Amino acid sequence: MGIRGDYFPYGSYRPHQQDMLDMAAACAREGGIGMIDAPTGSGKSSVVSAFLEEANGRKVIVAVRTVSQLNTFVRELELVRKKHPNLRYSYLVGKRQMCPMAGEGDTYRVCEGLKAFSSSLMRERARKGAHVPAKDKVIEDQIRRQDAEHPLLCPYFIRSRVFIEGADGLRMVPSGTLKSRAEQVARTKVTPDRLHEFSKGLCPYEVMLQAARDADVILLNFYHLFDTDIRDQLYQSLGIEAENALLIVDEAHNCGSTVESIQSVTLFRASLDQGMIELGRMRGRVAGADALLNMLPRVGQFMDSLQRSFKEEDWFDPANFVRFVLTGSLYQRIDDIVDDLLKAEETYHEAQKQSGDFKESAVERLTAFFYRIMRSLDDPAFLTLYRKKGEEISLQVRNIDPSSTLKDIASYHACAIFISGTLSPVESYRRLYFEDLPVQTLSLPNAFPKENRALFCAKDVTSTYRMRRDAGNMERIEGYIRSFATLHGSLAVYFPSYELLERFTANLPSRLNRKRVFIESSSSSDAAEDLREFMSLPSRGEYGIIFGVCGGKWSEGLDYRGELLSGALVLGLPLAPFTEVRRMTNQYFKNKFGKEGEFISYTMPAINRVLQALGRVLRTPEDRGVLMIGESRFLETEVHGGLPPWMQEEMIPCTLSSFSEEAKQWR
Repeated sequence: MGIRGDYFPYGSYRPHQQDMLDMAAACAREGGIGMIDAPTGSGKSSVVSAFLEEANGRKVIVAVRTVSQLNTFVRELELVRKKHPNLRYSYLVGKRQMCPMAGEGDTYRVCEGLKAFSSSLMRERARKGAHVPAKDKVIEDQIRRQDAEHPLLCPYFIRSRVFIEGADGLRMVPSGTLKSRAEQVARTKVTPDRLHEFSKGLCPYEVMLQAARDADVILLNFYHLFDTDIRDQLYQSLGIEAENALLIVDEAHNCGSTVESIQSVTLFRASLDQGMIELGRMRGRVAGADALLNMLPRVGQFMDSLQRSFKEEDWFDPANFVRFVLTGSLYQRIDDIVDDLLKAEETYHEAQKQSGDFKESAVERLTAFFYRIMRSLDDPAFLTLYRKKGEEISLQVRNIDPSSTLKDIASYHACAIFISGTLSPVESYRRLYFEDLPVQTLSLPNAFPKENRALFCAKDVTSTYRMRRDAGNMERIEGYIRSFATLHGSLAVYFPSYELLERFTANLPSRLNRKRVFIESSSSSDAAEDLREFMSLPSRGEYGIIFGVCGGKWSEGLDYRGELLSGALVLGLPLAPFTEVRRMTNQYFKNKFGKEGEFISYTMPAINRVLQALGRVLRTPEDRGVLMIGESRFLETEVHGGLPPWMQEEMIPCTLSSFSEEAKQWR
């Protein structure tokens, strides 16, 4: 078994798995950054065993995007624990999913406020001798009498704390019950879906935190890691020293979109109006409130001036915006506006806590917006744009470059490994994420038996805009759908946009080649119900065919094992619409990376969406399936070169006629 024999939980390696684990072990031992592109079935989750072998007392942190990915590592760690019974691991699922008190408002704010009120009352009662708050009659009575719609106390947190006498007086500490529950979570398998019940009236999040404090491995979600404020607070709470922590980031192809989501901010007219109302309540009490109220109507006038635009989305010059709002105001610089907004935000937030209002304030949204406007003046990675929907105009500052955040995170930890099944081409992702930092990369071949799959690419159809009006091209696309539908088992067809999905499914019958037809709904609840029905068909001896969109609800993060999916057809290349904002984004990356810039920013994300859709089919070594790309551009050098090496080698160019013949072998 080599150097990982002590923690590697299997009797043998999968093909090429040892190469991946050797690289991970070296990264943990020597420090640095690694990126691994490893297709489904490569055994990516075993990277954690290589880190454990080299940990030497250091914590291993695993960042995942979804609970299903978290459960994959839970299964892996349970296998490791069979060899190492004393291994302790814990997970941190977002409070939105775990908080029993979650209701109106931001869950994190609700938690912060409830804990503050609860702690204040608990300390007051402890000074009068009530060292076990959960048994104090006064606290029990206050909990019973509080407004259920707007509570100020959290009974789950109260049950999680007790007070002890120390040299410095009374100290609030975790209760024995909390420690006991946390110990069981760290040492036995308690999955997130069971944690509420297992906590038995204690705060599930506090149970997770307590378990994580002494854990060898901590599983957390992307936002815990990529949001700087959350990460700093969490690491401090858990006593994690990042320079002594080994980091694994799973599904790393999603890092860029996560960073963009966290670091971008949108300002709607309603937030602007509400912000002025909130500031009006602070007049005479907060320095700068009057000056802000004098300036903010200019933001509304700027938004009104954009109503004449016929574009739904476009760029606006941040320097022009700043000059416009400063004109006639009491401010000389935008920095002073940000300073006054920060003071107002702090004051308003404190007042909200006192009244039990835990919603995000409009003043906070204004602060975030102006801060990022200020950043955009000097940093072209922050793109300023407006969006028009009907009569509503919104302003947005969008961070289009994840490299600064990802470089900080990777350098912050003792080492960092970024892994994904679709991190191809890995060298392009390396440049996007880490620029010129030294990074070791590895791209693995497909570990599944080659005879169990066939990969075709049509050379006679395309989704390019000019060819969407070509009758022959569109008829051939329909022909591919009909021919693909003759394959055995349940199937999936993915389009590059909802527009094309609607165009090709408008007149579909309820069954196609005796398979039930499911069309992706814009409603999340309807789409989820349809998907459950589709996935239940094989157990009843039936099959279906789903029609969805690349990057949509049915194309990523789902595990269609065995008979659940026997083939996927992706029609077209799902490039983002080429707007002025997209042109500017492409130009930013061309300025940064030269000729490769447009591929990295524009073409690579589209290829990744195709790989994600095709990746739903072959989930285990026993699965058999057909992968079909209905787009001739995948045979061209640039797009073809963006595919994983194994796909480039195995791709079979075809026409509608030749595919129909080849498909007979897979019926």
